[in-house]
Amino acid sequence: MPLCKAIIVPGNGAGEVEHCNWYGWANKEINKIPNLTCLLKNMPDPVTARESIWLPFMEEQMQCDETTAIIGHSSGAAAAMRYAETHKVHSIVLVGAYISDLGDENERESGYFSRPWEWEKIRGNCAHIVQFGSTDDPFLPWSEQQAVADGLRAELHKYDDRGHFQNSRFPELLAAVRKLQAAQ
Repeated sequence: MPLCKAIIVPGNGAGEVEHCNWYGWANKEINKIPNLTCLLKNMPDPVTARESIWLPFMEEQMQCDETTAIIGHSSGAAAAMRYAETHKVHSIVLVGAYISDLGDENERESGYFSRPWEWEKIRGNCAHIVQFGSTDDPFLPWSEQQAVADGLRAELHKYDDRGHFQNSRFPELLAAVRKLQAAQ
């Protein structure tokens, strides 16, 4: 199936997503790509980012399907991975992805980390998996990010100076989306 749509799933606590991190910028830039639509919406339950609320929202409100690239940042990356365990999607683009609750109560309550990751199912449901990570992320140890890359055999873009990817622009992400669309 061709790539027709991208959705941006923010990290928890993002609030007004249009004005948070690179989300609004990426939404505008991706929408300029011919034959590609990008969706960015404020998520329900934005602080705890519960899997039981976010995944149905992604399916019903954002209509993620086999023509969709899910771009997930932080908690949004966890949501993208869990969604791809049970749904076919075109691709997932993970930014600041991790595998455990990191000992944080809010992360534990989200539900994403309550069971093992099903790497084979995710790989089987995605034609493409791209990951962005940075060794200087103040929230995520590199070992967590590397475990995602290893489990998913992701196309890993590793940096040492991007922190938790909270800049207002993210040109490398835009290039990755363009490459996904061209790979059809």
